[in-house]
Amino acid sequence: MTAWNDLLQLLQELADIQAAISLLDWDQQTKMPPKGAGARAYQLATLQGIAHERLTNSALRTALETAEREGNGPLPFTGGLATGLLRETRRAVERAVKLPTVFVKELAGASSRAFESWHRARAASQFSLFQGDLARLVDLKRREAAYIGYVATPYDALLDEYEPGQTTAATAAVLVRIRQPAVDLLTAIRQSGREPNRGILTQHFPTDQQWKFGLDVLQAMGFDFESGRQDTSPHPFTTSFSPADVRITTRVYENELPVALFGTIHEGGHALYEQGLAPELTRTPLASSPSLGMHESQSRLWENVVGRSAPFWHHWYPRLTAAFPAQLGNVSEEDFLLAINHVRPSFIRVEADEVTYNLHIILRFELEVALIEGALEANDLPDAWNQKMAELLGIVPERDADGVLQDVHWSYGSFGYFPTYTLGTLYSAQIAAALRRIFPDCEERIARGDLLFIREWLRERIHRHGATYQAEELLRRVTGEPLNPQYFLDYVQQKYALLYGL
Repeated sequence: MTAWNDLLQLLQELADIQAAISLLDWDQQTKMPPKGAGARAYQLATLQGIAHERLTNSALRTALETAEREGNGPLPFTGGLATGLLRETRRAVERAVKLPTVFVKELAGASSRAFESWHRARAASQFSLFQGDLARLVDLKRREAAYIGYVATPYDALLDEYEPGQTTAATAAVLVRIRQPAVDLLTAIRQSGREPNRGILTQHFPTDQQWKFGLDVLQAMGFDFESGRQDTSPHPFTTSFSPADVRITTRVYENELPVALFGTIHEGGHALYEQGLAPELTRTPLASSPSLGMHESQSRLWENVVGRSAPFWHHWYPRLTAAFPAQLGNVSEEDFLLAINHVRPSFIRVEADEVTYNLHIILRFELEVALIEGALEANDLPDAWNQKMAELLGIVPERDADGVLQDVHWSYGSFGYFPTYTLGTLYSAQIAAALRRIFPDCEERIARGDLLFIREWLRERIHRHGATYQAEELLRRVTGEPLNPQYFLDYVQQKYALLYGL
């Protein structure tokens, strides 16, 4: 077992370095003073370089090769855990050895600087402030794809980082399948004649009360505040350093109630995944989800399938009106439910309804593929963005902040990331259908305020396994079949037919 012991020690030390990188990144997005950006870029580049060297050195590769020949390791790394650990380590090593350390450091530094320029550009709603750094990142990601290698398109090499085994062609096929039904449902809703009163959500809602209500919902979901916290950031996100230290963020607008609330529920879904990992996976490559799509399935399930449902608000709406009596005291539960599920083309992805949300992802996917394949350059992005907004959603943003600058992901160089949002949405509907089969009284329990049974079922079926199983295998184990977009199509059709009287 010497090789296994060596392998585990090396992986645990690498996990510690990666946790330190994540902590610096969390600090940059939440607490770091603006003038710290220059030094932080060097710090992140140095640590990313060290992590890359650790992942590609001969000691780890030798220990991995010997452990692979031995098969099972020390408890608990036998059977499926041993197979999963060796698979995920081999995958990470093979990808890393293709990237020169100097390139990894260059990319880390460029990403840190790009985040700061994106932040300034978004605040000023001026793309030109971000354009140069974005162009640099696009060039670096094209180089990364060339280093990694691909068969059909360089975008495959980037997509595979976030959704292992997924291809650009397969993703495009999934998006085609849900695109027209979304357009058709949107048309039917527009013709229904039913127009929610969105004004009830855009009154003045004191931020401290919004914050407290969100924390109450988080607690009911089962978020462990002894092992996590919530802060604010320009773009909500979740970071985990271990199951005992999981950080989430949201953003709070005084005159837009849903932003903080659903941001909190969404990130809470991610956080429950991280807090639910089996302790024995900590500090190993298994202490993560098998794909970002699977991770996203948890946030989308909590935010939409649960958080925007009638049973959820049957319990929580009296509590919300008690928190905001002047604003909501005369608003019926039915009107509130329709308002938070209002279907309309909108500029901001994270605030989009379930019917139009995937159209936002299609837009980003098509632009990303064009950028990475060289058919589009960074300086042409604002015009291309606006053209696709008009084509897909029938609206055009007047400000860059509401358009091409709204998402933080490109400032990280996270090309290939956006499709995981739609894949996660599809996974969530399929997993929710399995949940209802196991718990026929699911809606009644949610209406009574019982949410912990959902967390416990998800923890046992999904969270605790981490990356032991690949995403497709895990989905089969939970639902009994591979990805089937029809579950999502049926879900949105039934939900919105009821809401809009279709």
